[in-house]
Amino acid sequence: MSDKRQQALDYHAFPKPGKISIELTTPAETADDLSLAYSPGVAEPVREIAANPDDVYKYTAKGNLVAVITNGTAILGLGNLGPLASKPVMEGKALLFKRFANLDAIDIEVKHRTPEEFINTVANIADTFGGINLEDIKAPECFIIEKELKERCSIPVFHDDQHGTAIVTAAAMINALDIQGKNIEDVKIVCMGAGAAAISCMELLIKCGALREKIYMLDRKGVIHTRRDDINEYKQRFANNTDQRTLQDVICGADVFVGVSGPNVLSPEDVKLMAPNPVIFACSNPDPEIKPELAHSVRDDLIMATGRSDYPNQVNNVLCFPFIFRGALDVRATDINDEMKVAAVNAIRDIAKQPVPQEVLTASGSSELTFGKNYIIPKPMDPRLLKSVAGAVARAAVETGVAQIELPDNYML
Repeated sequence: MSDKRQQALDYHAFPKPGKISIELTTPAETADDLSLAYSPGVAEPVREIAANPDDVYKYTAKGNLVAVITNGTAILGLGNLGPLASKPVMEGKALLFKRFANLDAIDIEVKHRTPEEFINTVANIADTFGGINLEDIKAPECFIIEKELKERCSIPVFHDDQHGTAIVTAAAMINALDIQGKNIEDVKIVCMGAGAAAISCMELLIKCGALREKIYMLDRKGVIHTRRDDINEYKQRFANNTDQRTLQDVICGADVFVGVSGPNVLSPEDVKLMAPNPVIFACSNPDPEIKPELAHSVRDDLIMATGRSDYPNQVNNVLCFPFIFRGALDVRATDINDEMKVAAVNAIRDIAKQPVPQEVLTASGSSELTFGKNYIIPKPMDPRLLKSVAGAVARAAVETGVAQIELPDNYML
């Protein structure tokens, strides 16, 4: 057993199993404390909430509580291993919510036979929480599940594999294109992969200015084009009217390659075919579509990003999801809409252009970070993300009418 594997197992097993626990927020030492915490004192907030349901935010933890929910059908890069096997990942997500945004989160793993059963289960427990983070649910079921739950729930529902990935990708991509001297509306984009992350990334890039007709999406059978009859309605949105069929066909002259597929699918020869000053996001984990050192060996005008922390420009969802929920919950948003997502994109982009504090350099093990080819997106440990992203998201929620309360005075200032 490798040292890293054993370290990972020990991390999850000791000093006690798991990564999260529940702690008390009020005194529970005396008989009087217990009489207030439970019977008879608890009857008073019960009556208040029964008379005015919004008082649940005043007297309970609902407003700071996120449910991290999965069915385990698309666990990280490991596939459909079932809900129980997904529990370490969901606990990890809860850990990140607490660590980066001081949000309490609890993991829920759902066993079901049909998507409808999953939807009903989640909808029936939704009012317990301030928000729902869906995770590791395979496509195309994830689209159906999220759409139905957004319609049925009065709290924000957010599938992070779709939208979190899309937000961080868009922020990094627009910054990379700025550095390369290109406008997003002008570039030819090749997207390798056609699952939840790929489709959401491309849709958000379109909302940020990319042109749908300049996007070439590929799945396992090649280019998604208008004459194919084997694609679902979600892939159909990206069916291109083209005679090109292979990656080698569409990569020629491409400005951008986005990989959310699998390892080693992009060759150095493919990279050579791209337009001057290309941008490559090889985000498959743990092994990217092409290793950065290989891509850089054939192009010295390249900007490269991956999903890994041991290379520059890590595309990491933790840059957004804790702060998006922080901002959404703080104004009791009923939805996380497109305007809130774009606000998060711009907030993340702006941080990368600012001078980097010493504490971030120390935490990331860097001697220097300056906006440029090797630093297009902030580091996950950057404390400015909380203020900037949560603030931008909360303000966008208020401006678009999905907030139920006004911004608190001096919010995130």
